[in-house]
Amino acid sequence: MYSESPPPHSLRRLVRCRWESAEPGPKRIVPDGCVDVVAGAGQVFVAGPDTTAWTSVFPPGTRLRGLRFRPGAAAAMLGVGADELRDSRVSLPDLWNRRGAALADEILSGRDLADAMADIATEQAAAADPVVERMLAHLAAESAGILGQGEGEALTAGQSTHPGVRPSSNAAGQSTHPGMRPPSKAADHSACPPAQPSRSERQARRLFTLAVGYGPATYRRILRLQRAIALAPATATLAELAVAAGYSDQPHLTRECRALTGLTPGAYFAGRLTPPPNPVGAQGNAPSPR
Repeated sequence: MYSESPPPHSLRRLVRCRWESAEPGPKRIVPDGCVDVVAGAGQVFVAGPDTTAWTSVFPPGTRLRGLRFRPGAAAAMLGVGADELRDSRVSLPDLWNRRGAALADEILSGRDLADAMADIATEQAAAADPVVERMLAHLAAESAGILGQGEGEALTAGQSTHPGVRPSSNAAGQSTHPGMRPPSKAADHSACPPAQPSRSERQARRLFTLAVGYGPATYRRILRLQRAIALAPATATLAELAVAAGYSDQPHLTRECRALTGLTPGAYFAGRLTPPPNPVGAQGNAPSPR
């Protein structure tokens, strides 16, 4: 069982949703570009942005509740760069020492997670960096097909603007039910054009990586995978899915799916695609069983 609900009004500029789940047992979780704060199983922890799939190992029936941040919003609120949380699960006491331990005790004793984090947001969260917001918006528009990739790269470089495009609220709707695993702080050296004329490429990339957890190239790959996941139920074949999601061809989808999910597209999307209906009369033309 997994369900989402809107965050409190006070957190909507930072949080995409709150969620609850009853874990079915080990479960494969794929990257979605988000950071979550999670409570359950006697712990409260931050699940950093992932770059590859991992398996949740909570026992069956474990109940979890969480807040999922909008991409780029977690770092200012948590007081640590999202790149330092990449591919890791960090307990609240480890992140905020005594204050984190006290807050975790309150949450595990029944305090509403959103209410607890709203207090932190009031004290700590600064406005999102406009450079990062603009880059996220353009990457999201590119992924959704509003912009072509070349046009999206030009926008990210600050060469033009696209009115009406709002910052991305998340990479897609894929659920992330975190479990604990050791931190990894490997750098993402994705190339990124300057976000605006006054920013160098290096400055823009660093701002984005601090806020999101990895560079624009990795974020673009994750958005594309999440688009494929969203489109799969309305798609009949992997070849059609590759085109619809923005991959150059089916081998491209295969490489990216292996890298981000640990499975081939045939395995990962098994049961997710909608096969075409049998042609009219096809059943009547089939050989009669004997």
